[in-house]
Amino acid sequence: MRIALDAMGTDRHPGVEIRGAVRALRQGADFQVTLVGDGPRIQAELARCEGYPADRVEVVHASETIGPAEPAVTAVRRKPDSSIVVGLRLQRDGKADAFVSAGSTGAVMAASLFILRALPGVDRPTVATVLPTAAAPVLLVDAGANVDCKPSQLLQFAKLGAIYAEDVWRRSTPRVGLLNIGEEPEKGNELAVETHGLLRESGLNFVGNVEGRDIIRGVCDVLVADGFVGNVLLKFYESVTGFMHGMLRTRLEEAGTGPDLDDLFRPFDWTEYGGAPLLGVDGVSIVCHGGSPPHAIANAIGVARQAVATKMVGHIRREVAQDPNPRGTRDGWPREPARSEGG
Repeated sequence: MRIALDAMGTDRHPGVEIRGAVRALRQGADFQVTLVGDGPRIQAELARCEGYPADRVEVVHASETIGPAEPAVTAVRRKPDSSIVVGLRLQRDGKADAFVSAGSTGAVMAASLFILRALPGVDRPTVATVLPTAAAPVLLVDAGANVDCKPSQLLQFAKLGAIYAEDVWRRSTPRVGLLNIGEEPEKGNELAVETHGLLRESGLNFVGNVEGRDIIRGVCDVLVADGFVGNVLLKFYESVTGFMHGMLRTRLEEAGTGPDLDDLFRPFDWTEYGGAPLLGVDGVSIVCHGGSPPHAIANAIGVARQAVATKMVGHIRREVAQDPNPRGTRDGWPREPARSEGG
């Protein structure tokens, strides 16, 4: 198995990516990593590492990088030798089985669509991200890729998310919930009401509307929302965990006692879950947070390995092909998406 890793994506590249790759290589023996980016800098950073299987590391030089502030679609077109574009081309050309990047979320999404292409019948690919809960984690679709959605698109997000939860998380008949302001089917705006009806008739294990207060209880495996609402929820979710951790640490330090907060908050630590898959493209594309530490990069490589090993893309292709109303990608996606870190 060959995992292409954008070595120029994080805020502290390429050191973070290389340390993350080395950590992942030490944890598993069934794959190799192709580091894509500034070749001399990557080689210099690798020279500082010890005790890793060098025969399972390849370096592919890419002379350009795409910054987080650059318009995503324009940057992808103007920088054909960027680490994002080169890495995804490796997958398209059969030289890699998956791609992982902590670079510009919008650029990874745009390049994935342009290079890997959407699977036949997929209207819009969706970024799926993990929300920790008091029970098992929940997969949020969409996390910011599609801010304006139709009911049929939310239905497709639900199907894509359910396949991911089934294949990668090994959850049989995953529970699908629709984020809404009330439990009753008639609650919410027109989008929510119509989507509820489609999900109810979809054949998915639809558990109904899910209110914001119930997410943390883990009442579903897949949570469906348009990208505008999903991205707001994701950012709030991330900020609350950090706020609570910091507040409790300060209070306990003042008291001179208390539990191990790092261990207590580990289930709510986004770095434990690695990256967010872009579901619906013809390949495995994993988007990570720009502030990812090596631990998160290693976990994102693990997510990519699981997606490849379970043949998730083939499963999605078969399911979408059975859709009686395939719509393709005729509405001009991708537009410039919400600025979001997928991890």
